[in-house]
Amino acid sequence: MLRLAWHSAGTFDVKTKTGGPFGTMKQPAELAHAANNGLDIAVRLLDPIKEQLPILSYADFYQLAGVGAVEITGGPEIPFHPGREDKPHPPPEGRLPNATEGADHLRQVFSNQMGLNDQDIVALSGGHTLGRCHKERSGFEGPWTTNPLIFDNSYFKELLTGEKDDLLQLPTDKVLLSDPVFRPLVDKYAADEDSEYHLLFAG
Repeated sequence: MLRLAWHSAGTFDVKTKTGGPFGTMKQPAELAHAANNGLDIAVRLLDPIKEQLPILSYADFYQLAGVGAVEITGGPEIPFHPGREDKPHPPPEGRLPNATEGADHLRQVFSNQMGLNDQDIVALSGGHTLGRCHKERSGFEGPWTTNPLIFDNSYFKELLTGEKDDLLQLPTDKVLLSDPVFRPLVDKYAADEDSEYHLLFAG
């Protein structure tokens, strides 16, 4: 559910004010984007619940599902602000990060496109503490942490302990260690679970 919420929001373009979390993920055209492989499962699971909440837009509902996923797994309490309207047209494909790329690509997507900063990039990468990759969906296989059902700072701790056969590190994860701006933030969030990492993620 967190991936659904993020992939809905992560298409926002700050310059054109297009894309973003506006309910378009339920449309087959957006679900067909390569980066969204497997999210049709989440959409189908949520459909019966959405039918019981007609007052909520799909835009709000998908973001609320992400909020719930973080909070129920032990993450920070995230203020939820409803009021998003569903939009009729999905964003173009190619706005989400490519897991095989490096620091320049991350900054292009998060900073130039979305209007975020380096601290946001590292904090949001910490969302990988939940869940796992499936080879048939992304080409990668495995969880990032030993307990992928708990939201904590173990993603950053695992990054610092090096690669392991049973845990995943994507190229976009590894670059957080090699980039001179990203690395101190990884160190900081790994050392203190109650640091501003949780505050940033909740923000």
